[in-house]
Amino acid sequence: MGGIFVRPERKTAMTATSPLSLRLATVAVVLAFACAPAALTQVVVVPPTPQIGSSNPITAEPPVSRPHSKSCVVPLFNDLAFADFTPKVFSYAPPSACPGPWEKVIFTADFTVSAGRQFDRTAAFYLGHASIYYGTTAEPRKTLSPSWHVERDVTDLTAIFRSAQTGEANIGNFVGVSGGVTYDGIIYANAALEFYPAGHDAHAPVTPDIVIPVNGGGGDAGTLNTTSDTISQSLDLPTNVERVYLDVIAQSQSNDEFWYFCVPNDQTSNLESCGNTAFRETEIWIDGQPAGVAPVYPWIYTGGIDPYLWEPIPGVQTLNFKPYRVDLTPFAGVLSDGNTHTVAVSVYNANSYFLATANLLVYQDHGVAKTNGALIRNTLSMAPTPAVTENISTGAGPTYTGSVTVGSKRSFEISGYITTSHGRVETTINQTVDFLSKQEFDVNANTDIQNARQLTTVDSRTTTRGGFSSGLMEQHFSYPLTIDYSFVVHADGSFSQTTTSDQQDVVREVNNTGWGPGLVSNESNEVHAMDTLNWDASGNFLGPTGGKTTQTYRLQTSPGLCYDRSLTATAQVLTSVTDGPGCETRH
Repeated sequence: MGGIFVRPERKTAMTATSPLSLRLATVAVVLAFACAPAALTQVVVVPPTPQIGSSNPITAEPPVSRPHSKSCVVPLFNDLAFADFTPKVFSYAPPSACPGPWEKVIFTADFTVSAGRQFDRTAAFYLGHASIYYGTTAEPRKTLSPSWHVERDVTDLTAIFRSAQTGEANIGNFVGVSGGVTYDGIIYANAALEFYPAGHDAHAPVTPDIVIPVNGGGGDAGTLNTTSDTISQSLDLPTNVERVYLDVIAQSQSNDEFWYFCVPNDQTSNLESCGNTAFRETEIWIDGQPAGVAPVYPWIYTGGIDPYLWEPIPGVQTLNFKPYRVDLTPFAGVLSDGNTHTVAVSVYNANSYFLATANLLVYQDHGVAKTNGALIRNTLSMAPTPAVTENISTGAGPTYTGSVTVGSKRSFEISGYITTSHGRVETTINQTVDFLSKQEFDVNANTDIQNARQLTTVDSRTTTRGGFSSGLMEQHFSYPLTIDYSFVVHADGSFSQTTTSDQQDVVREVNNTGWGPGLVSNESNEVHAMDTLNWDASGNFLGPTGGKTTQTYRLQTSPGLCYDRSLTATAQVLTSVTDGPGCETRH
């Protein structure tokens, strides 16, 4: 995984299904990132504040907010080395000094990759097979051993932290010689859990009573090669289920790594790109029936397209993926009927392949032994029906110019009720999922231009009638992506690759449920990157020029939280940090 065309994929060999020009560019970049032997490095913990002049990976996102209480820290592992494809097993036991209940639980990890040649890799950590962290790693260079820090709020996984568990750290990483090329970058990691006790002035939140992993046959992320492939889990739930959610991650791999550049199958040869169009969508199933939709975020890894684009500021979420939460509460009455049920995840248009992992979060009604309910309405179709428009002209050479557009729109309603100890509760989800991609091409012997404009939006309204959480929850997700790519062979035989990328993650939430005041949250995360790679007429890599990356992260909530930070990097080092007026730098 990593570069846009020829990359040793994370678990298999090599793939070459995208434009030839980019394949050549990637090979040259790989060679440029090589040469020095890997140092005997272990984890180097980076400072908590951004360091001007550093090339270490850095993000504008805030750290997870901490309660005021003193935490108990439980290390999961330290200086664990990843130099093969064998998952590393670790043991966990709850903190005796902080037995719970907990106000908050936070996962933290620190990574270092030894200097040398290596690709970005998937990093997936599990506890009792439940996903507690999922992301990718940074690429090193011969003179750079990158180190970085990640963290996430895992309080909703409290149920798995109450008892001793076996964990698994999975970073498949090849170290050795392949195809005459030496890969010597070793990945090292620390990980821990921070537990913050609840007290008389800090109440423990209501968290899921049961967490059920949904993974592949090996107990970790499963492989989805085609639309019909699924990961699934049989469920024998208690008979007092009240609310159900699924936190899902579907990560593009191999031929699907750059799915946002893919084209219709009849154009793959002409446009030298991957197939099945530039549309992917995650589908959720209960007992073989459609139960929800999760958009696929267009992650770009640190080796993607041009590795210098993402140094030191990686793409949005690249090092720390956010799972997408699907509300399955309308099915609570079905799932609590005492029978065995199945929840499954698939990816529409998967084309070898996606990795998928999910956690099912189940809340029980502790006031009764058995709840009763049923699904009232479900208008979600079995599959999307994307519309594809091809406008490609063929000229001499041959030359292929024009555009390809693919769009999909799904609007549906899912409603169900459950009879609880506090009365009948009815949940109705109205959701519209929009997708539109337009790509423009100019492909010939000396030029390869591929410009992509893509937008995924989800507008969701969840209405709850009855119970303690009556009211309306509105959510809007927007994933804009723009990539302009140009590979040109110049008259003197030299050649260059220029890429400009703009990637965003925008979320707005209005919560008017329950008895308290309504809550409004607006979050936006944008990374804009540009760079040019240059070669002479003999194919010697001359290095990058014009590299500049900016990231702006903003978060505002109705209780008054304000966080605004912008980062700028030039020539692969951090050059500025700007915090917005009136916003604290840490919350």
